[in-house]
Amino acid sequence: MVLESDSTIDFDSRTGVTPAVRWLIVANVGVFFLQLAIFGGNTIAAWFALSAAAFPSHWWAVGTYMFVHAGVAHLASNMFMLWMFGPRVERLFGTRSFLYFYLWCGVGGAIFHLLFTHGVWLVGASGAVTGVILAYALRWPDEEVYLLGAIPMKARWLAIWMIAVNVGMALANAVGYGYAPIAWVTHVGGLVFAWLYLHIPAGSSLDRIRQHVALAPDHSDPNPIPQTPRSTRQHEGDVPRTASDAVAQSNAQISAQRSALDRHRTASTASALMEQESIDDVNALLDKISRDGMKSLTPSERQLLESVSRRLRNS
Repeated sequence: MVLESDSTIDFDSRTGVTPAVRWLIVANVGVFFLQLAIFGGNTIAAWFALSAAAFPSHWWAVGTYMFVHAGVAHLASNMFMLWMFGPRVERLFGTRSFLYFYLWCGVGGAIFHLLFTHGVWLVGASGAVTGVILAYALRWPDEEVYLLGAIPMKARWLAIWMIAVNVGMALANAVGYGYAPIAWVTHVGGLVFAWLYLHIPAGSSLDRIRQHVALAPDHSDPNPIPQTPRSTRQHEGDVPRTASDAVAQSNAQISAQRSALDRHRTASTASALMEQESIDDVNALLDKISRDGMKSLTPSERQLLESVSRRLRNS
């Protein structure tokens, strides 16, 4: 559920109406005007009212039925309840979330009508409006409201009364004792879907599922390219963008490693040759000393002998 602060809602203090509530009232009144003045009530009902007999060929009626009303009193009562309870709920949810919630409750009423009622046309916003009233009562249970616009009571008792009457009358209709022209079972559907919307954990919402799915890779690479660890951080421009680039970069690294190894081997060979040369010189000096004595050594020969002696002491 997305919550917004009151300051983000374009609230009209003169009429007490918020944007989504205003749009819904205008839409319902506009459709009712079309019923009376242009198309006629029967034509509108035939296309936009919900009936199990016409479903699923008239599938759109699941959403359109809640904007069609059977008369002025029917329209006025639903719009009055929406105006009374809707703005505060909209300021709590935010305009977009409130509109989704309203339509969700209306669709819930349509589903219950299709499941439990046969041979009866359904029109009216009462399924969606009862869901809004329940949301208000659950959020502000101690607020004083007016039943039927005249009887004061706490919101929690209004919710209890509303649930009891609608469920009782829906059961009475099911056994043939109720007042059929009132779609009690549709009200129950709106209440049930409102309760589900308000109590489903936030972690199971579609947005959270998308976030978790977005963290997972689409697929694994069947032939991954091995990467050698590098001591220095790779610059953005060095990152291979294709498989060919990666192969070329890998070959370049291998060539560089081979060149370094060859240089090391060359240096080691030269060092070994120099070391062998020193040993031969020392052996020659030792032979000269044993034959002619120390006095026979030249200054350079003495320096070489001392250098080799220091190296042996440090090793």
